[in-house]
Amino acid sequence: MNFRPPIVAILGHVDHGKTTLLDFIRQSNITDREYGGITQKIGAYEITTKFKDYKTNEITFIDTPGHEAFTKLRARGANVADIALLLIDGKDSVMPQTEESISHIKAAKIPFIVVINKIDLPEVNPDKVKNDLLKYEVMTEGKGGDVPVALVSAKTGKGIPELLETILFIASDLKLTYDEKNPVQAYIIETKKDRRGIVASVIIKDGTIKIADTVYVSDQKIKVKSLINDLGKSVDHVSPSNPFEILGFNDMPEVGGMIRSASDVQSPPSSEEPATEQKALTLEDVLKIPVIEKKLPAIIKADSQGSVEAIKNSLKDNTNLNIVLLAVGEINKSDIFLAKATKSIIIGFTVKTSHEAESLAKQEKVIIKSYQIIYELLDELNEVANLIKEKEEKEKNLKGEAQILANFIIEGEKIFGVNVIKGKINLGDEIEVFRKNKPIGKTKLVSLKVRAKSVNEVKKGQEAGMIFGPPLDFSVGDVVKSIL
Repeated sequence: MNFRPPIVAILGHVDHGKTTLLDFIRQSNITDREYGGITQKIGAYEITTKFKDYKTNEITFIDTPGHEAFTKLRARGANVADIALLLIDGKDSVMPQTEESISHIKAAKIPFIVVINKIDLPEVNPDKVKNDLLKYEVMTEGKGGDVPVALVSAKTGKGIPELLETILFIASDLKLTYDEKNPVQAYIIETKKDRRGIVASVIIKDGTIKIADTVYVSDQKIKVKSLINDLGKSVDHVSPSNPFEILGFNDMPEVGGMIRSASDVQSPPSSEEPATEQKALTLEDVLKIPVIEKKLPAIIKADSQGSVEAIKNSLKDNTNLNIVLLAVGEINKSDIFLAKATKSIIIGFTVKTSHEAESLAKQEKVIIKSYQIIYELLDELNEVANLIKEKEEKEKNLKGEAQILANFIIEGEKIFGVNVIKGKINLGDEIEVFRKNKPIGKTKLVSLKVRAKSVNEVKKGQEAGMIFGPPLDFSVGDVVKSIL
């Protein structure tokens, strides 16, 4: 196994210095001649640091427009970044997009570093930034937590070497490895069409890609025509964490799409529903969540900070809700991607939904609910929470569960053939019947047989014949549950 460089994404509020930081790191790592010669934007680039005491001294940065693109990749199931940098202006501290970035990073479940920028300015107050972050449950080192903090000036370069070493230190703990002989695992981070045709910017995480290889993206079979690295130079192969452009597509691939080697693809998935894509949560899906995770994920956008505080205080004791994001502002594309990645519903309180977000929500099957009166919003969320609690209590008391596979009549008795899928069911148990997760009635198990032999109990994995009394209108596919 070989160690690969960490892949790093930078998120933060607009104008907090992300572009300046990336430019400083990139320019300090390559010659002026090379830098001036780069005309094709790949969307990622690799640097080599001076540190020699780590498994690798290279780092790949994803140069995305911010958390929207970052989470769009996550929504597609593309686990591209290994580490995130939360960039904060040391003068302005936490701003609305900083708060959103925190939610997106937490949704990705990857380690991150708080980078406090502009420390060359006299009015910068790093301690205030750290204290402000506590409100968003980001506990940095020295403030009761273990999230590392880097103090930098993207303008002068102060603190950047220490930041780069912190990235390598975290990466060494992550033990990022690859095997050149493994099937290809790579992700598309940007797409475009220019004079060369359709071009995809790609990060590879395992295996290798060579010129003339055959690979798959969704239902496209591609013969690799050209590979171009982050310096704009043609190469004959690429290894993990190397950013590159690939040519050879007939149709525009989707951002977040996974590139796989032909040997790893039995039947390419449909382009309409990529295999890695997650579906957003609907209210009915609440019933399917395992008890241990039974919380409704919600993104809430409100018209003012006062509304945010009122909603936050009203919901603080509601243990059946998981508030992924509670922020001020209209519902935008970024919220849709975050909802997609976290399987959340979106709640809007006296805010608009942008036209782009509305269209994207339909496309991504994300639920948006809007309210003008705060008590209506709270009542519905509490109602959903109560439903969750009720279902949770029932599942805690669940003794056994079986699915109806067939029904037939013998000597005038209607018998149901079932497969026990959970726990155990005993003769005489009180039975509740569910169709598509909705209860349709209650009855009692009056006869229980296995291979025509009467028994008192059946367990998970067994098939049996059951007779119920009083009879209900059962259908194949219905589920019967024995509740204690």
